[in-house]
Amino acid sequence: MKYPFCEKQLYEITEKLASVAEGRIPADTVIKNCTLINVCTKELIKNTDIVITDGRICLIGDGKHCIGENTNVIDATGLYASPAFIDTHLHIESSMLTAREYAKAVIPHGTAMICMDPHEICNVLGLRGLNYLIEDSKRTPLKVMAFAPSCVPSMPGFEDSGANICAQDIESVIDNERVFGIGEMMNYVGIINGAKGPHDIVKTALMSGKAVSGHYSSPDVGKDMNAYFSCGVNDCHESTSAKDALEKLRRGVKVFFREGSASRNLEELLTLITKKNIDTRNVAFCTDDIHPGDFESKGHIDYIVRRAIELGVPALTAYQIATINAAEAYGFAHETGSISLGNVADIVLVKDIEKVDVQKVLINGKVVSENGKNTFSVDLSRKFEEEELNSVNVGAKISIDDFRISTLNEEEKVRVIEITPTQLPTGSTTAIIKSKNGNLISDTNQDILKTVVFERHHATGSRGYGFIKGFGIKDGAIASTVAHDCHNLLVVGDSDEDMCLASNTLASSGGGMCVVKQGEVIAHLPLPVAGLMSLKSAKDTASLIRKLEQAWEELECKVPDPFMTMSFISLACIPSLRITNRGLVDTDNFNFVDLIVK
Repeated sequence: MKYPFCEKQLYEITEKLASVAEGRIPADTVIKNCTLINVCTKELIKNTDIVITDGRICLIGDGKHCIGENTNVIDATGLYASPAFIDTHLHIESSMLTAREYAKAVIPHGTAMICMDPHEICNVLGLRGLNYLIEDSKRTPLKVMAFAPSCVPSMPGFEDSGANICAQDIESVIDNERVFGIGEMMNYVGIINGAKGPHDIVKTALMSGKAVSGHYSSPDVGKDMNAYFSCGVNDCHESTSAKDALEKLRRGVKVFFREGSASRNLEELLTLITKKNIDTRNVAFCTDDIHPGDFESKGHIDYIVRRAIELGVPALTAYQIATINAAEAYGFAHETGSISLGNVADIVLVKDIEKVDVQKVLINGKVVSENGKNTFSVDLSRKFEEEELNSVNVGAKISIDDFRISTLNEEEKVRVIEITPTQLPTGSTTAIIKSKNGNLISDTNQDILKTVVFERHHATGSRGYGFIKGFGIKDGAIASTVAHDCHNLLVVGDSDEDMCLASNTLASSGGGMCVVKQGEVIAHLPLPVAGLMSLKSAKDTASLIRKLEQAWEELECKVPDPFMTMSFISLACIPSLRITNRGLVDTDNFNFVDLIVK
């Protein structure tokens, strides 16, 4: 497979690389006197030079004979040189940033490559969303490996999306040199049961020699897991326990240890290394979904490496997982992932190997960030089209009556979604809810709130009703069009009036996130690009998110990163009880269930 992220293909410059290594031609760049973090041999090599020409490495050792009059010499005395970091699975849209702003946010943290699954935006815009993110990312040095979305919608029949993507659609993009496979196959039930649609999509990738990214969130590690991964699925980032991660690793599955804003699985999964001492060759790191505020306060893959070391993983092992393991996961270790001869020069210089304090970042041999500041410029000429900026279509204005859950009884036993902070799976429980004027209402004494999902793509008027436990909010409502995976309009609150105001605020602003308290909008983050992404910078978006978080606190919410947690309430492919615009879904048995327990 052609590697599209290099200045020159290796076969184009073999003579030149040899000549530079021999000193017949001066190098473009020489990094002098670093301590090399050699992820190939898991050792530190002091007083090493790295010689680069046309974006590729041609000498590792003593490179003084390669320096010419115009050679850029980088003195790395006292610094460690690591391969740049790779994020093996993420959704740019979950950062609420455009691709160009995402690149500007992560490159200073040493990330040179990301593996992007755009199924969020494609659930809204179809394959136009994939093409938009690819083209937008080309304006930056960040290497964006795109994966065509395999599940749009993720659970057909259980929710309504803005688009439907089938195997024929995948065929139209799979040969794009920037498309490296298909994104996470969330419909693992369809794969296990031999359903034609998802299997045809998998076959399209396999026939093209490209990867099939996985999503197996079931706790079943028996025949179902074997059936799923035997069909060519390459990897999985959905492990939340060391047990199921180990069973996948034992069967040759590449397991991506995830640490995002809401899904914080790293500490549990790392026990496989710190306590069981497993071989880590098939382990890599990913963020999956991360908010821009975390870029500022924590970092990106650099944070995961640092955290892994703090939790007891040997430093060199952590660097291997974040670099060469990630490259090998998708078959590009001969191009990137290590500081090796012939590889592209994606290099991070750090001062402290354990603190992972990134000082300088090189991509294709060129300095793109220094001391936390980007040194590259971005082409901003591309304008957004009408369809991209006006995707929220709920039809007529939402009214108070749209939140009414009617009953003839004074109280009802209802099913309740129970959230677990920092984890994606939800619980399923029941509770007795009282009615007022024939309408079931929230009960803040039980920490149970009403929730409604409105279809927002085609103005069908479809909506699902439920109750949710665990947010702890009082005297207000929250709404969002970031609601995985179909991104319909999701609202949670303790009063119909506040829920109605929050919903209409987003319907009229092109989508986003909104907090209402006692009839007043106290925080609003517009996300006009597909109802998912901001037109602002990472810093400005993070500032608006902090205002949202403060608003949550005003409503007495104690959940960390509540909007990220909220965004997964409607994800109908993860256990146990979810809500979509079509109603409550039992995702253990994959069937609709009634809100009221008869």
